[in-house]
Amino acid sequence: MFDIHKREIEWGGRTLTLETGHIARQADGAVMATYGDTTVLCTVVGARSVKPGQDFFPLTVNYTEKYYAAGKIPGGFFKREGRPTEKETLVSRLIDRPIRPLFPDGFKNEVQVICTVVSHDLENDSDIVAMIGASAALTLSGIPFLGPIGAAKVGYKDGEYILNPTIEEIKESELELSVAGTHDAVLMVESEAKELSEDIMLGAVMFGHDEMQKVIGAIIDLAEVAAKDPWELPEGPDFSATKAKIAEIAEADLRNAYGLVVKQERSKKIAEVKEKVFEALATDLEENDDLSTTVVGDLIKKLESSIVRGNILSTSKRIDGRSLDQVRSIVSEVGTLPRSHGSSLFTRGETQALVVATLGTAEDEQIIDNLDGSYRSNFMLHYNFPPFSVGECGRVGFTGRREVGHGKLAWRAVNAVLPTKEDFPYTIRIVSEITESNGSSSMASVCGSSLAMMDAGVPISRPVSGIAMGLIKEGDDFAVLSDILGDEDHLGDMDFKVAGTSEGITALQMDIKITGITREIMETALEQASGGRAHILDEMNKALTGARTELSAHAPRIESFKIPSDKIREVIGTGGKVIREIVEKTGAKVNIDDDGTINIASSDGAQIEAAKEWIMGIVAEPEVGVIYKGKVVRIMDFGAFVNFMGSRDGLVHISELVEERVEKVTDVVKEGDEVFVKCLEIDGRGKVRLSMRVVDQETGEENPDARPPKSGPSGGGKGKGKPRD
Repeated sequence: MFDIHKREIEWGGRTLTLETGHIARQADGAVMATYGDTTVLCTVVGARSVKPGQDFFPLTVNYTEKYYAAGKIPGGFFKREGRPTEKETLVSRLIDRPIRPLFPDGFKNEVQVICTVVSHDLENDSDIVAMIGASAALTLSGIPFLGPIGAAKVGYKDGEYILNPTIEEIKESELELSVAGTHDAVLMVESEAKELSEDIMLGAVMFGHDEMQKVIGAIIDLAEVAAKDPWELPEGPDFSATKAKIAEIAEADLRNAYGLVVKQERSKKIAEVKEKVFEALATDLEENDDLSTTVVGDLIKKLESSIVRGNILSTSKRIDGRSLDQVRSIVSEVGTLPRSHGSSLFTRGETQALVVATLGTAEDEQIIDNLDGSYRSNFMLHYNFPPFSVGECGRVGFTGRREVGHGKLAWRAVNAVLPTKEDFPYTIRIVSEITESNGSSSMASVCGSSLAMMDAGVPISRPVSGIAMGLIKEGDDFAVLSDILGDEDHLGDMDFKVAGTSEGITALQMDIKITGITREIMETALEQASGGRAHILDEMNKALTGARTELSAHAPRIESFKIPSDKIREVIGTGGKVIREIVEKTGAKVNIDDDGTINIASSDGAQIEAAKEWIMGIVAEPEVGVIYKGKVVRIMDFGAFVNFMGSRDGLVHISELVEERVEKVTDVVKEGDEVFVKCLEIDGRGKVRLSMRVVDQETGEENPDARPPKSGPSGGGKGKGKPRD
């Protein structure tokens, strides 16, 4: 019934298994990829025909995690998996980026890749497993795919690279780098690092590329026995005559258009040229059934690409006239918004980011629920890309995959320089609003985030800058471009983003649009990026060189201190009664950690002090001989009970009310009176004996005790005798 084929290799100290022919047999390609006890079902389905008018390659990658994979039941009311989590979105992008360039030009059949995590051992993460499984499924499917690709994760600790570090090892690593590529070259890099050098980062990429070769070999071995027949793709019509006609009509005008430095002027001129071409080809479009506006648009774009790429390779001059390693003009501003806790406006050429930092308390932490467990994060970075930033109308309010990906890249870049929670007990939220865009808005977000946090008084170790590098490659000739424009990104071969401090790299992200790049190109790009990052840091320093020493007047103040852990229950109270009362009465926010650390937050210092005094009153222990101010809470025939310290009550015996003899306690005090009392004694059971008569009730000062010492076996020193009945 089943025609099962399987390949196993020992890789990074664990067994990687690729199996096909057992599950999901109606898909064009299906592979169960297992590493350790983490298993991902990867399927591929392709449409046999192209939809009419289809003008792009509709590739969709969906990575999903099932809670049953880790023996968990989803939270929430419906108890089933809902919309994609941030991690699912990020891994979907991670898989998409290296496989997309490997489909042939002109292939526009819809392809859907679905990777489902069906088992998770809480030790080996599933992202690399899913990428390998997707590559294997595509290779087996028969769909035209210039793979296979391999993938690996690389860690770095104590000067050594680690292949596929476990989830626990990643926490101790100075690097988390994912790399994918073919047998010959690297296609994709994604990483977060703790200020590592260019040499270490390049070494990590090449280490991962070398180690993934065993995986590529295993996929090829599996394909030799299990691959389906390749699809027969019909040859497309010959448009060479149309291509020549378009060049004759538009080439000169397009060359002039790409000589315009200002984006809006250039875009307007290009639009006019396209309109001119369509008017000239109106008859051809009517008479030739194979020719369409989509085809004409593609031919115009190829002509644009040829012009731009040729100019750069032949003259080393770019669209806006810059040299290959020149960064656009930069303006850095801080304190842009009057009521925010911290803000900046970072402008680089025609790309601009308005970045805002907001400080909150532990109550504002984000709760993240993953297959490998739940945790709280006190740092968030959100990236928004409204349509007006590129002068277009578009949908608003929807967070797309691109926005999630760019936000996470910026998060990785600045995460390495954040203070510890112990040193800065705030929750930090950064929001980057892209107000203009012409290339590298994610790196503008990195620069703006550093400035906004410093403006807010967040004590980051060093500012972080970022730059996007591009590539033009024709044969053996290539040119690496610093700080690329949007057009250079669209018409070029690489988008290589590098972020870091003056001490080293904190994040890398590389996407390749050709079949891969070599070590030489990567080395050149990293070296050129280092100079660009240093220049950008200098421009940022003109606005602010370090974190402000004072927080904004609108930011909450947080005071931290510790209490004995056995006192936590008293501060919280039954059902949270006490802590709720503290918050309601003082107006401050109070958070208590399991180790007894208390954070009190408020923008009003008096509220913080009131809450702290209340809590200290609860946890403090009374001392004999100390005078306290308290309130009478209960009257008895033999004395009055006074609440003098938090929840602590003590007895003022009738004989200790005043010097004179008292017939009834109510002759001296009544419930609700505020009085001064002195602690005379704390017995072995914790009961406290107080006195009012030795304290001046007007001033709170101690009065001399005129009463002679008691005699007898129980007598002794002042304040130590038993009260008279």
